Amino acid sequence: MGQMGQTERLEFLLHFFLDESMSNDMANITELTSSKRDALRALMNVRPPYPINEEVLAVQDEYLQQRAIEKGVVNLAKIPTIAELGSEYEHGEVISLWQGDITRLSLDAIVNAANAQMLGCFTPLHSCIDNYIHTFAGVQLRLECNHRMEELRAIHGPGYVQPTAVPMFTDAYNLPARKIIHVVGPIAYPKLLEEHEQQLHDCYTRCLNLCADEGFRSIAFCCISTGVYHFPRHRAATIAIDAVTTWLNDHPGSMERVVFNVFKDEDRICYERALL
Repeated sequence: MGQMGQTERLEFLLHFFLDESMSNDMANITELTSSKRDALRALMNVRPPYPINEEVLAVQDEYLQQRAIEKGVVNLAKIPTIAELGSEYEHGEVISLWQGDITRLSLDAIVNAANAQMLGCFTPLHSCIDNYIHTFAGVQLRLECNHRMEELRAIHGPGYVQPTAVPMFTDAYNLPARKIIHVVGPIAYPKLLEEHEQQLHDCYTRCLNLCADEGFRSIAFCCISTGVYHFPRHRAATIAIDAVTTWLNDHPGSMERVVFNVFKDEDRICYERALL
């Protein structure tokens, strides 16, 4: 197709996904979005896990990799440990607190707060981390997740959904991270139960176990279950820190860095109070 600039890639992908969808609803959504970038994201959000031809995939990958450069890739050298910030908290030389977009992080693994269907968020332009990760990884991620779920349904039956606190590895595709760990957090509704607290603890512990099994040395955790799953932020932060601290005590030297990634100020404050 020759050399395309970013504007040409965006136009190409918009036309392809719109034509592919054959949906008046999607045409309306793209007309209502504030930018062509948002329109493309909306189209990618709702796209089922259909196969896609290599030519389109190559353009999408070039587009998303350029977007990653524009947003700025953040590696471990750019993320101070809490010890470097003056904290005397246990394992302060391993633990970091970083506020920002998790799709910018160049680590061995980032954690996605997934839903039980494990196919990503289908709501156009939704603000959840599942939506962001699937958007900037590319449509291949939903395809891989679907393939993994089909394999599990073949074993466990057609009604299989991913259990709470059982993590799944996938490639990260166009994200700077090497891998994504998808995990379903507990739904703390209509009220928080002790069972939910144990499940959240297990989310962190099992993700770390998975990293250790793969020989991964760095991981960034999002704030699992604190959004639409209604887990109280302060309690979630306390459980996350306790789970990671206990795991590091039990596995000395296993991890170079564990990053608590927060996006909202409310979450940052919860972690700061405990760690700094």
